[in-house]
Formats: sequence, C-alpha cells, structure tokens
Amino acid sequence: MPKVLISDSMSNIAQKIFEKNNISFDVKTGLSEDEIIKIIPEYDGMVVRSATKVTKKIIESAKNLKVIGRAGAGVDNIDLATAKEKNMLVMNTPGGNANATAEHAFALIMSVLRKTPFANETTHKGQWEKKNIKGTELSKKTLGIVGFGNVGVRLSYLVKGFDMKILVSSKSLESRKRDFPHVNNVSFEELITNSDVISFHCKAAPDGKPLITKEHYKKMKPTTYIINAARGNIVDEKDLNDALKENLIAGAAVDVFSKEPAKENILFNNPKAILTPHIAASTTEASIVVAEMVANQISDFLLNGKKINTV
Repeated sequence: MPKVLISDSMSNIAQKIFEKNNISFDVKTGLSEDEIIKIIPEYDGMVVRSATKVTKKIIESAKNLKVIGRAGAGVDNIDLATAKEKNMLVMNTPGGNANATAEHAFALIMSVLRKTPFANETTHKGQWEKKNIKGTELSKKTLGIVGFGNVGVRLSYLVKGFDMKILVSSKSLESRKRDFPHVNNVSFEELITNSDVISFHCKAAPDGKPLITKEHYKKMKPTTYIINAARGNIVDEKDLNDALKENLIAGAAVDVFSKEPAKENILFNNPKAILTPHIAASTTEASIVVAEMVANQISDFLLNGKKINTV
C-alpha cells in the first residue's frame, strides 16, 4: 500500500480521497527540516502547501519518494533540480486557487485606491478622518497586468465592469490573443509607462532578480499604484519603499515578500503601502479545490502511473 506524508495544513478532503483510494497517509504539520529528514524514507508521496520547504537534504533522504504534490500553483518551496536528479515527479494544481488570488488582487486594488485600511483604523478610534481621506476611482483607468496565466486572465474579467483599458505584458499571450479581445498585449516598458494600476501575476525570474527596480518607477506616472500578489522577489522592496517615499508612485499593495514569514520588512509602517500576509489564495473554496486536485493527482500517479500537472 502506498504511503503519503501530508506536511502542511489543508482541507481534510485530501485525506478522504486517499482513504477512498486505499492509500495510507500521515498528517504531520509544522515539522522542521531535520524532523522531516528522519521520517521521509517511509513515504512514497508527499503533499505540501507553501509552509514546508522541500530542500535538497530532504529529497536526498527520501529513498522511496516518487512524487511531491504542491496544493497550489507556485513550486518555489521545492528544490526542483534535486527532485529531477532523483527522478521524483513534482506536481502542482494550476488554476485551483486562481479565482481566489485574482479576487484578492482586486480587493488590494480597491483598498489602496480608496484608502480603506486607514479609513477603517481611524474610524474605529473615533477620529473621523473624512476630510483627510480622498480616494481614487478605478473606472476608466488603465490596468497593466504583468503575466497572463490563470490569475491574470481572471483579474482581467473581474474588472470588465469598470470600463477599463487593460494592457498585458506576456510572451505567451501572442499565440492566444484572439481568445482575449478585451486586452492589449504590449511591451513591459509600454505597460509601466501607461498604466494607472500595475498588477503582477507572473513567475519570478530564474536568476531571482526583481522585474521592477528604481529606474522603472521613474518612468511611471506619479499616480500609479503597484499590486503584487505573485512572488515576493518580483518587486525589489527597498526600491519600492524609496519610490513611495519619493512620490514617484502613489501607493502599493503587497501580499508576498522576499522573506516569509515577514517578521521584519522595509515596507513596514510605510503609510502608502497596504500589506497582507500571503493570503491571496487563502479562501475556504480554494483550499478545498487545491487539496482535492493534489490528492487525486497523487492517487492517480501512485496507483496508475498517470501524470497530471507535472512541473
């Protein structure tokens, strides 16, 4: 009987699927790298979300591990190179939390444009800052979407009712642009120059360098807002902080950070930045979908050799 380790918290639908398929499993969350190394030789499969870092040492210790499943889209917490060396399959669940992430990005856009967190905080304190809070409307503005996968596509539909012009910077869009007549595919330079809101929904660069730096901010409108619900190292946080302080842009909303958990960060206490703790994909609905997807995929592979959503 195959055996699977579930090392991060997720919907118990994954456990039910493994039970239904007669696959043995253990749920052991919050383990350190050393603790995982001690037990990983027992398992044929491993299921993670974002908390567990599947390091080179863990993979090299996993003598029987055949597949690692990520309940989510990003796999930057898994050492893909070492997994490939050891002929271990890595799967993810693309699209499973796309709507949740797009909705959070949209919520961040509206929050930063209307200064909602500040309005909420001060009103709770009885300060009534009405005269000091003037928002910006989203309608008829230009939205720039960097990356046009499942999340970027979904966001483009969420804002359709706002009569926006939508610019996209995506290499993959060119071959499928007839499916998305409501967006315009442009260069990265054109997007950052002309957008009122720039939202990142792309992968990080292979070398880990940020896609946007101080020089880019100088080309933007001073009324531009930056939204990042993709990956923390896409946006250089020091450069973003400087751009906000120097009024090169109007504001930013960030859900992901270069180092997580973000216990310290240069953006902390910047009044022009709205920060959330990597919760874009954290909805009740999305947690069920990704757990169901990854459990079914791992079951199909361990029982039938079927490969779905491999990375």
